[in-house]
Amino acid sequence: MFTNFAFLDLGAPELIIILAIVLLLFGGKKLPELSKSLGESMRELRKGLHDDTPADKTEKTATENKDKEDKSAS
Repeated sequence: MFTNFAFLDLGAPELIIILAIVLLLFGGKKLPELSKSLGESMRELRKGLHDDTPADKTEKTATENKDKEDKSAS
């Protein structure tokens, strides 16, 4: 079985060992909570990367206002 983790050079046996260690460290009851919080963190990170920052919005608004003024002056 070939896995697509070439950048980490991990195969199936290594992944199974890592998952077993995580299970031992966090236990069966905390594992769902851990995965939920990890998913929420990833979602927030993606949302933050794709949203415009307030500084970007301010610059866009200033540019749009300047363009409108230039058009109305013409």
